[in-house]
Amino acid sequence: MEIMQMNVKSIDEIREEMIETVTCSKSDIFQIGEQCRQDYENMTTELTNIKQMMVKLIEEGDKLEDQVQEARAMLSEVSMNFKKYSEEEVREAYEKAHQLQMDLSINWQYKKQLLEKRDDLERRLVGLNDTIDRADQLISQISVVMNYLTSDLEQVGKALQNAKAKQDFGLKIIEAQEEERKRLSREIHDGPAQMLANVIMRSDLIERVYRDQGPDEAFSEIHNYKIMVRSALYEVRRIIYDLRPMALDDLGLVPTLRKYLQTIEEYHKQSKINFVNMGLEHRLPAKFEVALFRIIQESVQNAIKHANACEIAVKMEITKTAVTVLIKDNGVGFDLTERKPESFGMIGMRERVDLLDGEITFHSKIDKGTEVFIRVPLLN
Repeated sequence: MEIMQMNVKSIDEIREEMIETVTCSKSDIFQIGEQCRQDYENMTTELTNIKQMMVKLIEEGDKLEDQVQEARAMLSEVSMNFKKYSEEEVREAYEKAHQLQMDLSINWQYKKQLLEKRDDLERRLVGLNDTIDRADQLISQISVVMNYLTSDLEQVGKALQNAKAKQDFGLKIIEAQEEERKRLSREIHDGPAQMLANVIMRSDLIERVYRDQGPDEAFSEIHNYKIMVRSALYEVRRIIYDLRPMALDDLGLVPTLRKYLQTIEEYHKQSKINFVNMGLEHRLPAKFEVALFRIIQESVQNAIKHANACEIAVKMEITKTAVTVLIKDNGVGFDLTERKPESFGMIGMRERVDLLDGEITFHSKIDKGTEVFIRVPLLN
């Protein structure tokens, strides 16, 4: 008995040491990722400034080339009619041509330096972006390990028959959670976070615009500033809505779907979404409404993001015995024989339907769009 207690204690100590080590590693990787993001933003700003300077230099270079041509023509005129011009005029013509040629050479040299710096920054940005992606991936993987080390899977184990199934099921839940967190993190970083960072940068310009260009331009800048803030707020609300539409609890599946698809259509203006409910509009059990909403949400998002569809049709029929849904798009489609089963969240959609004892089928061809058919029985 004492030996068993010692073994358990030793295992707990090893587990605690592992958790501490993994936590420190996760913190270090996070700091590296954040530093890379800061460097990426600084380099992006520097690259923008360089491109603006290059545009200005190109314009100045074009003007200098015209002036050099005129100066050369004047030199030719002076050389051919040397006696018509005084010594001072001849000297001024030569000095002007020489100075313009020097200015043009300096302009070329400066453009060459900026081009080299631009190319170097673009290469470094690619490397930083790869480092950021690798850091995010490592943090996600470490989070899976941390959750597995710290989670209590005893309650899950009671519902399973053996340790292998318990391990697989626990890891599957944790990986799904981490994948969702990673998706949410990317949406916040690419949407509201970028917008708010831009807002902060633009806010520093208002005083300068007012001082250099007057109140009218400053008020115009403030108007643009307000538009950017509204866009960031809209993005935050959209992400919150995607996480859990509150209307689903209050109004039910059909009204929530109608509102959600309308919001998606407004956000992705290149895609037209047609929603038709051909059956009853009564409430379903909560697990049915949540599962069906998530399946339709996943299908529509896939059609927009992966299939580049500009027309999407969602048809639903609710009867007393079953719910039938058809999602159809005119996107690029894919080959079902080559597509991996977990692609585009298909495995998650299948699992949700299986939990409801339903069936789901996919029909797709290259350049022929995709159809997703779902049928879920409504049991007593």
